[in-house]
Amino acid sequence: MLLGIPKEILAEEKRVAATPDTVRDLVASGFEVLVETGAGRGVFFSDDDYRSAGAAIAVDAIAVFDQADMILKVKQPAFNQALEAHEADLLRPGSMLVTFLHPAAPSNWDMVKTLAARGITSFSMDCIPRISRAQQMDALTSMSTVTGYRAVLLAAEHLPRFVPMIGTAIGVNKPAQFLVVGCGVVGLQSVATARRMGGMVGAVDIREAAREESKSLGATVAGFEVPPEVAIGDGGYARSLPDEWVEKEREALAPLVADADVLVLSALVPGETASILVTEEMVASMKPGSVIVDVSIDQGGNCACTVPGKVAVVADVTIVGTQNIPGAMAVDATRMYSANMLAFVKNLFGEAGGHIRWDDEVVQAALVVREGEIVHSGTRKALSLV
Repeated sequence: MLLGIPKEILAEEKRVAATPDTVRDLVASGFEVLVETGAGRGVFFSDDDYRSAGAAIAVDAIAVFDQADMILKVKQPAFNQALEAHEADLLRPGSMLVTFLHPAAPSNWDMVKTLAARGITSFSMDCIPRISRAQQMDALTSMSTVTGYRAVLLAAEHLPRFVPMIGTAIGVNKPAQFLVVGCGVVGLQSVATARRMGGMVGAVDIREAAREESKSLGATVAGFEVPPEVAIGDGGYARSLPDEWVEKEREALAPLVADADVLVLSALVPGETASILVTEEMVASMKPGSVIVDVSIDQGGNCACTVPGKVAVVADVTIVGTQNIPGAMAVDATRMYSANMLAFVKNLFGEAGGHIRWDDEVVQAALVVREGEIVHSGTRKALSLV
């Protein structure tokens, strides 16, 4: 089994799917590893570091995609400008892919369809279930920790005022008011970071446990309650709300949004399209100079005005739609992600010469495409295949 590690091509993406340490472990487990030259340069690993770990070095991405039985990546396949080809078309027919696919996001639908049409067995690291034995594979939690921290730094960068209370020659300014919507791992890290920076923080989540965790970190919990059977899905994740409940949530959020200087939007259901919780009218109600960081943009976004991958200004509100936030902390993010990937691959096969463990619940949850068919439930729902 030959595992291929191409260099990531999205703008400002410096992470890589394997480090020399994880390559060494894979090789010791019986896998062969082929790494594209320069793939680790963004996190300060040289080709010689990978060679010393037992990997072979490929001269370019085409060689990796042509030869590998399974491609390990960080981000979803995208158009490679240098090669004038889409990575989904470079994968060898019948090969396999493991990465963050975000398959339910509208921007990725065509790519997922291409993977299915070419018979690429595909697994998405953002669909790992939240169960105890999958903890070491949980890349979503790992990257969410980075995202929650960086989201607040992005907000502070774009906010045209101080975050903490600061005394000046003309008096004391008030601290900035943050509102964090969706208090999973991203949201909780955002709450903690905003509090450390001296901001006032409000938090909204449809799950009681998440609200209590936010409160324990110093947030003021804003009111919106949903019955547990409606709000909570498998593994404690938030459940995708019915339309009537989404509308109720918008109504509850509207006055809170109008009062906020910063919105951090992280209301997500893993593997499904994000709900639009902040409308264009709500954006217009915000104070001029306010900032929205829509970290759910990889799955479509929580704000109707977010432009994927861009920073937009709407009604004097800056809306940050950065798609690869963990890439800004590439060293720590790579260290965590590569360990998650190693654990997933070893669980996927059991051993290097083994077959895929199709009956394993982690494998089943992460599977997006098999034998030319899109099988992931959230993606099928998004594509109206159910």
